[in-house]
Amino acid sequence: MAQELNKHYHTWQEVLIQLMAILTIIPLAPFICRFIPPVMVGSWNVDLIIAIVIAIIVVRVILWLVRPLVIAAFILLMGILTYNQFNNNYGFDHVINDYKSIAYQNWMIRDKKQTDILSLNPYLFGNSGNSTNKTVKLIKAKVTPNDSLVRNFAVMHSLESFDEYQVKFGMTTRYLSLFKYINSHFRYVPDSQRDEYFAAPRETIENGLGGDCDDHSILMASCMMAIGARCRLVIVEGHMYPEMYIGDKGKFDLYQQAIVQLFEKEQIKRIYYHEHAGEYWINLDYTAHHPGGPYMNENVKVVIEL
Repeated sequence: MAQELNKHYHTWQEVLIQLMAILTIIPLAPFICRFIPPVMVGSWNVDLIIAIVIAIIVVRVILWLVRPLVIAAFILLMGILTYNQFNNNYGFDHVINDYKSIAYQNWMIRDKKQTDILSLNPYLFGNSGNSTNKTVKLIKAKVTPNDSLVRNFAVMHSLESFDEYQVKFGMTTRYLSLFKYINSHFRYVPDSQRDEYFAAPRETIENGLGGDCDDHSILMASCMMAIGARCRLVIVEGHMYPEMYIGDKGKFDLYQQAIVQLFEKEQIKRIYYHEHAGEYWINLDYTAHHPGGPYMNENVKVVIEL
């Protein structure tokens, strides 16, 4: 009888250990994934798969060394995630969102190249008349990334969000954090009906981030450039928006992964961009809730290189 009970005890102990091992792997994998640089195989993102393999190996090593220790590892991991959950760090929400983001990246997300003439030749614009040239010169003079107030504003808010993903995505998290702050706090205020006014970024910062589309564009470009990004301004029919240079197709794919993962609440299904000769630019307009949002229209009038 005692031998039978002992046998049942060891059976249930083994079931519990194996269950704890599986439950440890599930949250451990996305946590490890934060420290793995993005890995693309064709159009597929596989860094979470690599992280799952590493998590399995870690848990198997624990089982091999001291089997009951996996229960302690599970309890410790749950404790860390619970603590982080209530302190706005990497918690259960992040685990769920990381799995969802990878699913979106691999099966749902599709990029969307803008099909206007700018995609074919971005250098056709900017010399369409004296009035246009004067406007371009005026706007360019307002872009001041070296202003100390602009620089300090940009640095401060580039550190505000997504810091837990900095190891994975590097400087990209700084640009996306800055975008998030500006776009979530910017409020539209029109110019007077008689005159078009282009505010310097210092003015927009000092007034509490209020202004129209050109004020936002000048602010966004100046702040991004203040922390190392390359930007340009695009004037379309009735609107102006900023774009940020991403690089080649490989870098664009990595940016796309970062945007989908860090702006997971937006349920992103498209990343809009302009591309010419292998150079990718994404939309940073205030009309979108994430970088690479839809363009307002395709009637490009002027491209202002900064």
